[in-house]
Amino acid sequence: MDERKQATDSNHELELDESLNMEESMAFVALEDVHPGQVVEGTVVHISSDSVLVDVGGKSDGIIHLQDLTHRKIDRPEDVVQLGDVIRVYVIGYEGEEGTLKLSKKRADEAEAWTRLEALQSSGEIIEAPVVEVVKGGLVVDVGMRGFIPASHVARGYVAELDGFLGQTVPVRVIELERNKRRVILSRKIAIEEQSKQRREQVWNSVSEGQVVHGTVKSLTDFGAFVDLGGVDGLLHISEISWGRINHPSEVLEIGQEIDVKILRLDPERNKISLGLRQVSPNPWETVAERYQEGQLYRGKIVRIAAFGAFVELEPGVDGLVHISQLASHRIGAPADVVAVGDDVVVKVLRVDPEHKKISLSKKEADEMIAAGMEPYSDTTQESSPNQHLTAYHAGDWDDENPES
Repeated sequence: MDERKQATDSNHELELDESLNMEESMAFVALEDVHPGQVVEGTVVHISSDSVLVDVGGKSDGIIHLQDLTHRKIDRPEDVVQLGDVIRVYVIGYEGEEGTLKLSKKRADEAEAWTRLEALQSSGEIIEAPVVEVVKGGLVVDVGMRGFIPASHVARGYVAELDGFLGQTVPVRVIELERNKRRVILSRKIAIEEQSKQRREQVWNSVSEGQVVHGTVKSLTDFGAFVDLGGVDGLLHISEISWGRINHPSEVLEIGQEIDVKILRLDPERNKISLGLRQVSPNPWETVAERYQEGQLYRGKIVRIAAFGAFVELEPGVDGLVHISQLASHRIGAPADVVAVGDDVVVKVLRVDPEHKKISLSKKEADEMIAAGMEPYSDTTQESSPNQHLTAYHAGDWDDENPES
């Protein structure tokens, strides 16, 4: 009896083993067109906490473990793929007793990346890559696989703190590849230098003297401002900033401000561009005769004192001279005896000479007329335009040694 039972159990086990072997054989037959080392397309059909199932066209799905999804550090598969995504995968082989197809998206991405990176190294083309990690000695970027930017190739100068680059997308150029070591070395510094060179060439090929161009104030100095024209810096000298008198460019401009400027001079050999800001706005002296009539009274402000008299700003960009003999009805030793810089005064226009940018004024006669009951013609010290500070100064071509000439 026991012998018959043992024989029956043995037959059942044999049938079960044959059945399992047949199913396993069928699974391998169904996937016989998928071989280790191949890169194939598949559809994501299931996502668990640490793996992804991908349908690659056979009756048995392939599995991608978390570490084979990407070269990036991730916490869950959903950071890389979603259900229904069609992805390229590398066939690693089979694992486990059931012969589950083992796949790798990371290796498929790297195979594609290598082909692209080799072409980029040959062409010298610049690409954009996100910084995914800051490590000792440089930055790790994603170029389809892990690429490394040494600290010496991050910028033109020394960068003490690299953490600020994390999460940024930066331009890079491939400078070294070692496929057997999976080593990809990139340079942001070279990419930036190449881009700057290209922009400079574009600017120089597109500008000409007399042209009005758009730029951004890059820096301010005591003698002027440097304006970025899109890859080339031009110098805006303080004398060319405003029609009016200014002591420092910061009175009119600020870093980051966008302005239109006129190209005054080009010097390609020295890589210099001279710019003008006041030239893009009306010269107040061109219409000064329309606003100031001889014999009329006007308000102004003392802006400069010389030995021979005082200069009065009638409006931004238009100064007139009150000769020392016209400052007071009595004899004075020096203009500072009766006026000071910043004083508001009323003056009479004696003579207007737009051609030589001169207006002769008299405070003495204005005082006499006011005493007689006459009012100033207008208040020209009031700002008439929000941009008037950009259209200011020319004090007139007065000769300090011969002011009446």
